[in-house]
Amino acid sequence: MVGTRAANQLAQGASTVMFTPDLVNVSGLMDDAKCFALVRQHRWPEGVCCPGCGSGAVIQDGHDDTQSHRQRYRCKACASRFDDLTGTVLAGHHQPLRVWVLCLYFMGLNLSNRQISKELGLSGSDVQAMTEQLRRGLLARTPAVTLEGEVEIDEVYVVAGHKGQPAAVAKRGGLGAVAGWQARRAAARWRRTNRPSLA
Repeated sequence: MVGTRAANQLAQGASTVMFTPDLVNVSGLMDDAKCFALVRQHRWPEGVCCPGCGSGAVIQDGHDDTQSHRQRYRCKACASRFDDLTGTVLAGHHQPLRVWVLCLYFMGLNLSNRQISKELGLSGSDVQAMTEQLRRGLLARTPAVTLEGEVEIDEVYVVAGHKGQPAAVAKRGGLGAVAGWQARRAAARWRRTNRPSLA
């Protein structure tokens, strides 16, 4: 209630004081079973398939020894073994899956790493590594952008040269550019030194 009131005051321009709402401890509301079900639902919406060969001929092969809700599978086509997290950014980490899901949720709420670490009870460096890993995973899933039709560019930054190092700029143009630069420099020196005197 207090957070809503402060947000309304800021929206109306009544106050410019920064307000950090009290975070609700959501970690007690989630369990590992729900998190693994969420991962399965998003990873395999049409059913489990092998990450190695892509076959849908997969059988369940028990559960993980350390995480009882982490389902293991075996592919009938290529005989490879995998689990719910194999081949994802969530695989091979010491934090439980619910911590990763909560971290992703808090990232979606646009919380800072410091706020996330406070809410999850983790160190700032752990949360930094987790958010970087999650962002890399999200970027890997986004399709490549292709531009079509008429494209407008608002601002462009062009590197015109290396200040104080004209030879480095000239090298980009090839050997002819270097020779042309040296000739222009020699001509400019000749003009400076061979000016007619007005006296």
